[in-house]
Amino acid sequence: MDPAPPDDFRAAAWLADLRRAGQLLTRVPLPGDPAPPVPGAAARSLRVCPLVGALLGFAAGLVLVAADAAGLPAVAGPLLALAAAALLTGGLHEDGLADTADGFGARRTPAERLAIMRDSRIGTYGVLALGLALALKVAALAALAPVAACAALAAAGALSRATFPAVAIALPPARSDGLGAGLGRPSGATAAIALLLGLGLAATAVGPLAAARAAAAAAIATVALALLARRQVGGYTGDVLGATQQTTETAMLLALSTDPSVIGRWIGQP
Repeated sequence: MDPAPPDDFRAAAWLADLRRAGQLLTRVPLPGDPAPPVPGAAARSLRVCPLVGALLGFAAGLVLVAADAAGLPAVAGPLLALAAAALLTGGLHEDGLADTADGFGARRTPAERLAIMRDSRIGTYGVLALGLALALKVAALAALAPVAACAALAAAGALSRATFPAVAIALPPARSDGLGAGLGRPSGATAAIALLLGLGLAATAVGPLAAARAAAAAAIATVALALLARRQVGGYTGDVLGATQQTTETAMLLALSTDPSVIGRWIGQP
C-alpha cells in the first residue's frame, strides 16, 4: 500500500490528478501519464473525483432534459440518463454495488466473501441491489422537473464521489491486492478537499439548503456502508467504493426529490 502522497498544489499536479481520476472513473479516452507517477499519486487524485462526478452527472442530466424536450414519456428520461451515466463509466460503480451485495449477502467467512466479490458472475443479491437502486433513482428523478433533475444528478454525482477518500482513510484495505490496496492511503488534506469540492459543487447545482439535505443523506449512507464493510470483510475494496457511490447517490437523489415541507413536519416545524 502506497504511503500518503505529498500535498502538491501546483497547477500541473491538479491537472495530473484530474487526468488520473478521469481514467479511473470513466471510459472516456484520456492521455496517459507522460512520466511514471510518484508514489501515492493515485490516492491524491481522489481529491478531484467530485469534479469528475459532477461532469458525469451533468452529462446524464442533459440526456434527461433532451428526452423531455423530445416528448418522450416521463419515465424514459431518467432511464436514458442513468443508461448514459453507466455508458460513460462502463458500469464501474454498478458492478461494485452488485459484487458487494453478493459478497455481503453470503453467510461465509470474510475471505470467502472477498472471493465471491471477485467472481465476475452476478448473483441474486447483486441483481436485487441493482434493480432496487435503479428503481429508486428513476422514481426520484421522475418526481423532479427535468432541469431540477439535471441539477440533482450533478450534485449527487459530485457528493457521492467525495466520499472515496474518507472511506479509504477510515478503513484498511480488505485484501493485499486489488484497487483498494493499490490506491494507497489518502492524506487528510485530500479528504478535506474532496469533501469541500463536493459540497461546493452540490450547493452550486441545487442550492445550499438542498445540498445540505443531500449531504446528510450521503453521510448516513456512507457511515452505514463503511461499518458494514468493516464487519463483513474487515475493510474496503474497489467494489466497496463503487457500492458506496451507488448507495449515497441513491440516497441523495431521494433526499433531493423529497418535499422540504414534509421534512419540516418531521422535525416539528410548521
